[in-house]
Amino acid sequence: MNGITLSSPATARGFAGPACFLVLIAVAAILLIAPLVTYPLFLIKILCFVLFAAAFNLALGYAGLLSFGHAAFFGGGAYIAAHAAKVWHLPFELAVLSGTAFAAVLGLVFGALSIRRHGIYFAMITLALAQLVYFMAVQMPFTGGEDGIQAVPRGNLLGMIDLRNITAMYYTVLGGTVIGLVIIWRAVNSPFGHTLSAIRENETRVTALGLKPDRYKLIAFTLSAALSGLAGSMKAIAFQLASLVDVTWHMSGEVILMTLLGGMGTLIGPIVGSTLVVGLEHFLSTSGLPITFIIGLFFVICVMMFRRGVFGELKLFLERRSP
Repeated sequence: MNGITLSSPATARGFAGPACFLVLIAVAAILLIAPLVTYPLFLIKILCFVLFAAAFNLALGYAGLLSFGHAAFFGGGAYIAAHAAKVWHLPFELAVLSGTAFAAVLGLVFGALSIRRHGIYFAMITLALAQLVYFMAVQMPFTGGEDGIQAVPRGNLLGMIDLRNITAMYYTVLGGTVIGLVIIWRAVNSPFGHTLSAIRENETRVTALGLKPDRYKLIAFTLSAALSGLAGSMKAIAFQLASLVDVTWHMSGEVILMTLLGGMGTLIGPIVGSTLVVGLEHFLSTSGLPITFIIGLFFVICVMMFRRGVFGELKLFLERRSP
């Protein structure tokens, strides 16, 4: 796809052995102390987009489904979670689960309508369906139109932890993101994940083996939509706002950018890509420079120099140097 190649299924397993264990400990330590040195709300935004990009990568990098409509799941989950928390007065857990469930159902419907198409036809159908969701968000009364749903209460976690405390909110979102990433990791390293990789590489051969590729792709697409909704739900409650920005086609394009930039077909790639994009947007927001142009230029340079994405090229380099 324009010179960007997919990593092998083995890439998803990451680095093995003691080095991997030490890296995980170091990352966990950094995440635990991060809100003490950096603004927690900025970190929360990164975490939400990390999960969103990883969920999108499950559809694109492993199942080969290029969706231009994932903002419908991210933004749709955000609207439902915000409405559930503000109007229905549901606790944090149920509000987030409501948004996730809505995104899963929406993903199932989108997938059932588009999964039999391939390539650009699949992408265009998902884009058209997502635009329908966008126009519904503009017109429906409960969404607040251009104002969105504002002043969303964060509530309490398990009825005990006050999420109005931004540090508590950060650790809650961190926990939700880790759970989502573990689900993705388990999925891609299971027989289901290997089947998805086989379908991506040669769907005709998988069909000849007696399997039904459409069924596997639909499950992967629905799971991807549900986790995207989880990311959107947590973001809406953490920022106390669900707006049209989360459901526009620009958001779908941004998550594609994050995934390709970091390296699709890997678990770490979308994490790297989303952190880079969100970080660039944050630090350039007060610079007066054209953010979209700079990020686009950065993306073009990375595509030309890192065909497998930043993490994909780094992993390939380390593999070549290892004995």
